[in-house]
Amino acid sequence: MDLDLTGRTAFVSGSSQGIGRAIAAGLARAGATTVVNGRDAARLEHVLGELRAELPDADLRAVAADVATAEGAQSVLEAVPQVDVLVNNLGIFGPRPVLEVDDEEWRRYFEVNVLSGVRLARQHLPGMVERGWGRVLFLASDSAVVVPAEMVHYGVTKTALLAVSRGYAKVVAGTGVTVNTVVAGPTRTEGVEEFVGQLVGTDLPWEQAEERFMAEHRPNSLLQRLIRPEEVANMVVYLASEQASATTGGALRVDGGYVDSILP
Repeated sequence: MDLDLTGRTAFVSGSSQGIGRAIAAGLARAGATTVVNGRDAARLEHVLGELRAELPDADLRAVAADVATAEGAQSVLEAVPQVDVLVNNLGIFGPRPVLEVDDEEWRRYFEVNVLSGVRLARQHLPGMVERGWGRVLFLASDSAVVVPAEMVHYGVTKTALLAVSRGYAKVVAGTGVTVNTVVAGPTRTEGVEEFVGQLVGTDLPWEQAEERFMAEHRPNSLLQRLIRPEEVANMVVYLASEQASATTGGALRVDGGYVDSILP
């Protein structure tokens, strides 16, 4: 399958590491002019250099901005006024007893995990509709469906993304623009490695720590290992392509079979 995104411009929020970085690399490899994003300008330039070394023929740019703020989202619009593929990847997570999560922390999780994507989509969807083509993707999680007791606040924000995505898809119905959510399962990123250490300890070799984490904390996984960021990126690149033109309003799972459901 030839997933050719030549001539398209893609923006991936929170793409200086982990799944976002893998998505940016995948879109760039498919030919899209790809804009990576993060708050730390120095780190972003470092990642940009790494990606250019990996993909010397790719067209890559960087925009340092905190898209969890209205000001940051506006600066992205000014720097990249035309986006054809918008990937709302930015997100934060961390274990905490839900009764200890105060109002400020709830607001922070909604600002970062939900409103960042809401703002960016609100800014870029009108242009996509006018041009008659566009892709908006939200990165959700198995936690949207199987809310983890240790991260209720995180799970709730990911559940919200499913509704946001479906709603936006209805708004742009029949325009040539598609809106979907990718439901990622437990994925090996820098943040998840730290999370695993918090739950099973840091004294084990990584392979044993991963096995114990999956057995004790994610036993529903049919994959029985952590997903790799590139595996999530593969789904995103497909959904961004012409070949996915009939897929919209969906929640596409790359969860390793974690969610116990026969429906998508």
